[in-house]
Amino acid sequence: MTSFSDNLLAEVKKLPGLPGVYRFFAEDGQILYVGKAKDLKKRVSSYFQKNHASPRIERMVQKIVTLQVTVTRSETEALILENNLIKELSPPFNILFRDDKSYPYVMLTGHQYPRLAYYRGKVDKRHRYFGPFPNSWAVRQSIQILQKVFRIRTCEDTIFKNRSRPCLLHQIQRCSAPCVGLIDEQDYSADVAKAMDFLEGNHQSVMADMQAAMYAHSQAMEFEQAAQIRDRIADLATVLQQQSMDATAQGEGDVDILAVAMQGAMACVNLAMVRGGRHLGDKAYFPKMGRITGEFLPRPTEVLQAFITQHYLSDEEHARILIPKVMLIDAEHDDPHWQEIHEQFEQLAQKKVQWLKQAQGQKKHWLTLAQQNAELALTKRLAETTGQEARTRALIDVLQLDIENIDDLRVECFDVSHTSGEATQASCVVYQKNAMQSSEYRRFNINDIEAGDDYAAMRQVLTRRYANFQELPIDKQPHLVLVDGGKGQVSVAKEVFTQLGLDIQMIVGVAKGEGRKVGLETLIFADERASLSLGIESPALLLIAQIRDEAHRFAITGMRAKRQKTRNVSRLEEIEGIGAKRRQKLLARFGGLRGVSNATVEELMQVEGISKALAEQIYKQLH
Repeated sequence: MTSFSDNLLAEVKKLPGLPGVYRFFAEDGQILYVGKAKDLKKRVSSYFQKNHASPRIERMVQKIVTLQVTVTRSETEALILENNLIKELSPPFNILFRDDKSYPYVMLTGHQYPRLAYYRGKVDKRHRYFGPFPNSWAVRQSIQILQKVFRIRTCEDTIFKNRSRPCLLHQIQRCSAPCVGLIDEQDYSADVAKAMDFLEGNHQSVMADMQAAMYAHSQAMEFEQAAQIRDRIADLATVLQQQSMDATAQGEGDVDILAVAMQGAMACVNLAMVRGGRHLGDKAYFPKMGRITGEFLPRPTEVLQAFITQHYLSDEEHARILIPKVMLIDAEHDDPHWQEIHEQFEQLAQKKVQWLKQAQGQKKHWLTLAQQNAELALTKRLAETTGQEARTRALIDVLQLDIENIDDLRVECFDVSHTSGEATQASCVVYQKNAMQSSEYRRFNINDIEAGDDYAAMRQVLTRRYANFQELPIDKQPHLVLVDGGKGQVSVAKEVFTQLGLDIQMIVGVAKGEGRKVGLETLIFADERASLSLGIESPALLLIAQIRDEAHRFAITGMRAKRQKTRNVSRLEEIEGIGAKRRQKLLARFGGLRGVSNATVEELMQVEGISKALAEQIYKQLH
């Protein structure tokens, strides 16, 4: 029988007897299998018994080192989530059928032709905000949907004013190109109105309006316009079908669900968000409780009160958008402090807020789900205390990234390498799942730039890498883009991201310290944040240095190989009497320049057109 670690078996024993989805991982962090269960504890435990259903499962079980689970409200919901994860992750032990997917907001600017954007920061009354969302992943997914279905522009106003022809996003049907007049203001405004309806949860109304417009065009024999709307309806229908945990609950409106879990000196508050009856997901928060231990630990209700006060009530500008109509928490509301919180809520929100403590029906399911996910998130956080996971968590915390599961963090780092402008190459390395993902590394040959122009090289590689950013699967979109360089390189990256309509907050420049020593680097940001020096003892900086150095190594090796290949071929070209045809015959006969170099004079003479004198000359030149 296969021997499993005590930690793994202990984790299995702690699983809840609830429906959900489980994922198995190998020692190198690669996912092995995704499955669903009506009872997670019973189903997952069955894999660690003596008998298995098939040799395939038995082989898979032998590779399991870690696991992750997601609790769902029903077995049907688990089935949908399992299906999406299998298509997204392609685990090797699943049977896969090919299938032809401060607070983050979605913002629509108060422009004549409103711009769609990811937004975090102070709100401005000139613009419309939708959210908040539990994490940046949910915002990016919503923006992808709105671009695909409603084709709202995402470019900065400065780019919008100065375009003379449609951009790439129009060519891939993600923007209707109002910048060059390919859609009039009235039609664009109609698309924006539908996008707002969608964000507010009025999916059926949006679908009905689009169907009516399609039929109207068809009756008027405007078949091309009707076909375009038909395709957008199909995209919207596909999106709604693929949303795994976003089941619509008619009439539920906007609800925030809070649950707390505590273990030892650590606590977790789980916040689940429902907007327009649509469950947008949840996020776990971990307060710092200092040196509090033993009997002096705060009660769960105190942790909840502190979180509510800091999360909802610390910023008057955000409160009206942030506070929902219904607050659902698992706590008694009898002490005076709760009454103060209730009054502050209604005062800042400028609306009636309903507080529920004994939920029924749909809301009871949501509260139970939030509680279970709080406990699971806390268990996972307690395990993230040493090694590479601790570095990953430190980086997430230092940069205040909206990432709950550290395995999800994706960092892409770029470096440019050349020798006096010769054989310029750029590298892109990837860090995800707490390890470098060498299979996803890429090299880019840099052409048509002035020798030694590192800025032009960086501009070219970033444009090529992210031109189709919106088409990438969500798990392949980086949370952080590191560029090896200072303010100049960061400015170039900012220009590229602005032109492509991407979030410039992802960009971080790593400016070298004296002698390129780890610990002396400065982090430079593309937005308005001040530069940051973390110091040599920072685990976050150690991780950044590790990724940066790997990008440099990968670029250097690629550049040297390219330079050597160029120089080797030129050595043959330098030999008098060796033209293109003879050079081609030599390389074909011996399988490349190394084979030519290893050949004797007699072997060289066997190639058509190579005399003894020429063979001796070739041999002398290459040795």
